[in-house]
Amino acid sequence: MRRLIVFLGLCLALIQPCFGDSVADSAAKPGPIAELSTRDAIILGVIEGITEFLPISSTGHLIIATTFLKLDGETPLTAADGQPLWFKKPSPKHPEGEPLTLKLAADTYSVVIQFGAIAAVAGLYWRQIRSMMLGLLGRDAAGLRLLRNIIIAFIPAAVIGLALSGWIDKHLFSIGAVVTAQISGAVLMFAAERWRKTHASTRPISELTSRNALGIGALQCAALWPGTSRSMTTIVGGYFAGLDPRKAAEFSFLLGFVTLTAATIYKSYRSGAAMIEVFGWPHVLLGCVVAAVTAAVSIRFLIHYLTRHGLGLFAVYRLVTAAVLIAWFLI
Repeated sequence: MRRLIVFLGLCLALIQPCFGDSVADSAAKPGPIAELSTRDAIILGVIEGITEFLPISSTGHLIIATTFLKLDGETPLTAADGQPLWFKKPSPKHPEGEPLTLKLAADTYSVVIQFGAIAAVAGLYWRQIRSMMLGLLGRDAAGLRLLRNIIIAFIPAAVIGLALSGWIDKHLFSIGAVVTAQISGAVLMFAAERWRKTHASTRPISELTSRNALGIGALQCAALWPGTSRSMTTIVGGYFAGLDPRKAAEFSFLLGFVTLTAATIYKSYRSGAAMIEVFGWPHVLLGCVVAAVTAAVSIRFLIHYLTRHGLGLFAVYRLVTAAVLIAWFLI
């Protein structure tokens, strides 16, 4: 737990420059533009921590949560003097600009609090992370192979995510997209479980081939669709690469450490200042701390459960979730 808290503090200190002047200015302003209650910050932190590493999609659940908490407003926000606030100010290239909205701030908040989940992995898997660092220095051959595989698996989603991030934010952060992903993911999980039972292996993570790692990385690209679950696609990819459930989950966590760090820093840089301007700084810290604690518990639970029971229950949960969403929002 001490390592978790130290790493979380380091993460937040490192990303503070990504939030621009709004972080420094927030103390001088009367208060945030829109209210994010302590209750809301805790709820979102708990949901992020529980769902980030379970194969049920953290993004999908956070989209649902922000909808229920009424943090999805598209109305342009204004300052105290009535002047419009801009995420992107009008320019010759974009004459209309992009106004600052509650939804934009909430979507960014949902990504930034992933730093809590990142800290949880760092605290629980410090030995593997240390091994990779030593491998980079030429002092741990197994750690170097693991690092190589993590990088190879990271590249596909990084390239495609960077190219499509704007389109995804604009078109796929919706309940309909989440429902589609929940159902599709459940089908894939049932198929993967059936395949695993006849192709189980005890191969160490460090002995995955480059081709295996690339296959896991290619499956991770599907998780760019909100509601799919990065954890689910990488665990399934680990199954197909010959890993047992425990090792597939561990590789998923380590890959998530890299992927989530890159995605969160990128999102913080793009719209972190706007989020701080809307919600203020304290609730970002609160959400990250809550997410870190709950993610640590979630990781331990998943390892214990997958080893004994596999992915079946999570697939059923996804189908039930999709049915509830269809009944509540779409009918």
